Amino acid sequence: MQKEIVMFDVHKIREDFPILQREVNGKPLVYFDNAATSQTPQVVIDAIVNYYSTYNANIHRGVHTLSQEATDAYEIARQKVQAHFNAQHAHEIILTAGTTHSINIVASGFTSLLSSGDEIIVSALEHHSNIVPWQMLCERTGAVLKVIPMDEEGTLVLDTYEALLSEKTKLVFVNHVSNALGTINPIETIITQAHAVGAAVLIDGAQSCPHIKPDVQALDADFYVASAHKLCGPTGVGVLYGKEEWLHKLPPYQGGGEMIDQVTFEKTTYAGLPHKFEAGTPNICGGIAFGAALDYMNAIGFESIAAYEHELLTYATQQLLQIEGLKIYGTSAHKTAVISFNIDNIHPYDVGTIVDKLGIAVRTGHHCAQPIMDFYKIPGTIRASFSFYNTKEEIDALVTALQKAKMMLS
Repeated sequence: MQKEIVMFDVHKIREDFPILQREVNGKPLVYFDNAATSQTPQVVIDAIVNYYSTYNANIHRGVHTLSQEATDAYEIARQKVQAHFNAQHAHEIILTAGTTHSINIVASGFTSLLSSGDEIIVSALEHHSNIVPWQMLCERTGAVLKVIPMDEEGTLVLDTYEALLSEKTKLVFVNHVSNALGTINPIETIITQAHAVGAAVLIDGAQSCPHIKPDVQALDADFYVASAHKLCGPTGVGVLYGKEEWLHKLPPYQGGGEMIDQVTFEKTTYAGLPHKFEAGTPNICGGIAFGAALDYMNAIGFESIAAYEHELLTYATQQLLQIEGLKIYGTSAHKTAVISFNIDNIHPYDVGTIVDKLGIAVRTGHHCAQPIMDFYKIPGTIRASFSFYNTKEEIDALVTALQKAKMMLS
């Protein structure tokens, strides 16, 4: 591992990202909002430009050359996603509009599989996109939503989770990593215990995938979802991995072209996987660019990325705690490179506004995880989220900016 850290050249990597060369408010950009969206390397930008410049066409339906070229590139991208997540079959990879879309496909599909009194479980660490669809599902079916609680460190209370499980449990949904706190959840244990009572499991991997390369077969996850824009790819594209048996059980999410087999006014039959869930013209360019982004990150290596980001997390934690009155929320021993914090009683929005004037991008608010903020009895946090293209010098710049903001706002 140490050898990988030595070989990791962050300054060379930064040259791959055009946006990192710009200034904001007359200062060099320091981008610490990676948990919201990552930046895009030139190789991915080139893939987008190349698609629209040389073979822009609709896929799967055309016999002409451009359509065939676009179809081949799109399906190769699907195979890249399959290989990255180690899905058994390419048709278990559904290309979607993003994590939220992926979750809603599953939630909609389970409407016909649940009955009143069935139970589904989510965790207290979830993003709103992994809470609201299940609440809507409960309203449609009469199922009951139960919640795995969290503790002060921002970790899930697994004893309570085990007690919540029963023969009534049909579904368990939990994020791999908390977007608000960076906590890495013990999803292996969560999956194993859910399967022991016959429940299916969906893992929200939106925040884990930039840092951890998941193996869906080793995890034995029934569903795993993620977004390209967290993985150096474009917005508006993501993935729903589902075990073949579960994807066959779920009805289509949308009707339209591509997802059909035969259509008459009397009856329509549906296409096989994966097209059953891919109605209409997809984000063709986005899918192709997603594949290019995965190629880029895998070339760097996720072990190297994780090791370097852990260095950044450790350094940033040490430096931030030197600021008097700064409190970090989410202190699990197992977390990714995310630090949520507040300074004294200063509103996080005010701090975020001042550091932006100094060229530093952080996220402020409840981070679409309002129940977490309610647990800590705070309106929100300042969140600094790091990526493999950030530097310790940028962290020093953040600390200096926070000290200035504290002086101005105290």
